[in-house]
Amino acid sequence: MSEYFSLSDCDVIGFDLDHTLCRYHLKETSRLIYESFAKYLVEHKGYDKDLLTLSPADWDFCFKGLVLDFEDGNLVKLAHDGTVLRATHGTNELSTEDLLKHYGPKKEWKHFNSLNTSYTRSAKYYFYDNYFDLPGALLCARVVDMLHKRGNEVTSEFWKDMLAAIDHNYNTSAFREDAGTYFPRVKRDPGRYLQPCSEAVKGWLRRMKNAGKVVLLITSSHSDYSRLVCEHILGKDFEELFDVIITNALKPGFFSLVPHQRPFRTLVNDMEDSEGLPALDKPGWYSQGNWPHLLELLKTMTGKQDPKVVYFGDSMRSDMFPASSYGKWETVMIVEEMEGEGVPSGMPPRSSSTEAPTEPQEKKGKYEDQGMKTPSASSEQWGSYFVDVPKNAAAGEQEGLKLSWCTHSIHTYSTMAIPSVETIADLPLDYKFPRFSPDKPSTTGYYPRPPDSLLKWDQSNPSV
Repeated sequence: MSEYFSLSDCDVIGFDLDHTLCRYHLKETSRLIYESFAKYLVEHKGYDKDLLTLSPADWDFCFKGLVLDFEDGNLVKLAHDGTVLRATHGTNELSTEDLLKHYGPKKEWKHFNSLNTSYTRSAKYYFYDNYFDLPGALLCARVVDMLHKRGNEVTSEFWKDMLAAIDHNYNTSAFREDAGTYFPRVKRDPGRYLQPCSEAVKGWLRRMKNAGKVVLLITSSHSDYSRLVCEHILGKDFEELFDVIITNALKPGFFSLVPHQRPFRTLVNDMEDSEGLPALDKPGWYSQGNWPHLLELLKTMTGKQDPKVVYFGDSMRSDMFPASSYGKWETVMIVEEMEGEGVPSGMPPRSSSTEAPTEPQEKKGKYEDQGMKTPSASSEQWGSYFVDVPKNAAAGEQEGLKLSWCTHSIHTYSTMAIPSVETIADLPLDYKFPRFSPDKPSTTGYYPRPPDSLLKWDQSNPSV
């Protein structure tokens, strides 16, 4: 395998939509998602109203890459080898003594092998790896605190209520029916939550098509929501930018359910045809489906028996792991956490025209913006997304730095990582990017440069 990756070598270039082509105003969206879940628990399941009230400091807890263990209500941050770097019970951090008591002298999390080899969901744990469910980690931690305050035992029962809250807000019919809290708010004011793509990104997509590339959009969002998002970020003519659009793709099953794959379905007024298609025979807009049927269409469109595909996405569980493991596709991971550690994203400076509208001071109430951490930034409670520095390390001491499991996963299942598509939109399609490789340092593969914590880790581990 070449040590460099270039889009010009690819026959097919595919994109996820949410948090990939579409960037969200994360603070606004996270507040909305948290409120949508918490409101359901309070109004439909009888949970304390206190769950609806957050201080800016509470958002420090919101951190991507955590795993919720249903058995004990603990949230854990894992190292590359499956040992527990940090953990909380509810929002309360476990001490070193508590970690040893819970996880033994080696601090091993017992479900790691299952998670590390499949990235699938389980009846025993939940992996928070995207911004649509991330505020749920904060909410679950606060529910555990609430159960203790009431004197109730913490069991996995609360997770059933959480799943009901997720389904209520993200159900495929919720957009059409104006149900839940999330979709009605975004429909009413999309500019508050969605960041329009720059002209550079739109031009980049057109250049791909002009260069003869097949351009795909594959998203698990339903067609009606996808249409609203695409029109807002790319314009009314967004369909011209893609050869094939696949919505409600139900990733990772789109890749992993072979040979029991879901058929593709056609859409009429955003409603799926009940009859599945036996095969794909032409470009267009489809729903559900599977990558082997898509591959047959791509062979026809490219005239190649083994077309080279690259897929851009933000989720290890839904995008990187399944696309690379099952589809054998190249993968580019969007890692917004890179921005929080000094990596330029290529995004234009936010101006008054792109900034989410500010509420009048008297309406801000429980969600005061001042001091709220964006979910993509490093956390006081959890540290860096990429590396962990022991809290008892002396100032400036880099001894004992450990790579996180998220960093290990990116290095293993991604071709390269960038903070946003904007970062590379101005580059020629034949630009050669250094790719991740087992025999290269973990810092090789991040563009335009590795995050700060990884650079520090590399300095203290020069031989790794």
